[in-house]
Amino acid sequence: MNGTAHVAIGAGAGFVVANQFASSPATTLLFVGLGGVSGLMPDLDIDGKLRSKITFSHQVIQSAAQLIGALMIMYSLYEGTAADRYLGIGIGLAMMLLSALIKQRHMLIITGIGILAGSITLQEKWLMLLGIYILIASFVSHRSYTHSIIGAVFFGFIASNLQDSLGIEGVFYACLAGYISHLVADSKFLPVNKRGIKLFLPFSSKDF
Repeated sequence: MNGTAHVAIGAGAGFVVANQFASSPATTLLFVGLGGVSGLMPDLDIDGKLRSKITFSHQVIQSAAQLIGALMIMYSLYEGTAADRYLGIGIGLAMMLLSALIKQRHMLIITGIGILAGSITLQEKWLMLLGIYILIASFVSHRSYTHSIIGAVFFGFIASNLQDSLGIEGVFYACLAGYISHLVADSKFLPVNKRGIKLFLPFSSKDF
């Protein structure tokens, strides 16, 4: 199922939660948005819609690193002392060479690290957990742990802490409903899916 469908189903789940809590129009809009975003979260393990939205293009980072490396080399050649010159040139060359190895999949790792750093500054536990989730998603294969019960439970911790931070009852359920809607939509219970999800990883690799 494509990302647009997952957003729509997740948003619908958020709307159902809003109705259950008799939410105000503003809170209903929030729950619909949270449900839609949560409905995309399991697919952070691939280059999908949400991943492309929260990460820069790797080409931007490559270009920036190469430019900084080149400037460092030029500065070291003209301004550095004898000892610093070689160090600056070495660092500049290393930056230019390493930047060539950056791929789009690495951008999610950089994003996760950035969110973790932001969570320390803002002292938000949900943000720290989200950074950890994103880092894990950047390393696992598609339809594995992010599409399992373990992934849903971990995301539930994120949603619970987000609710505590916002102080709005129902945020937890809107997020979790959106996330679970993705797992249901990708499961083999639906005849349109030839491939299911490994719901009970790491205890079983059977598709459901």
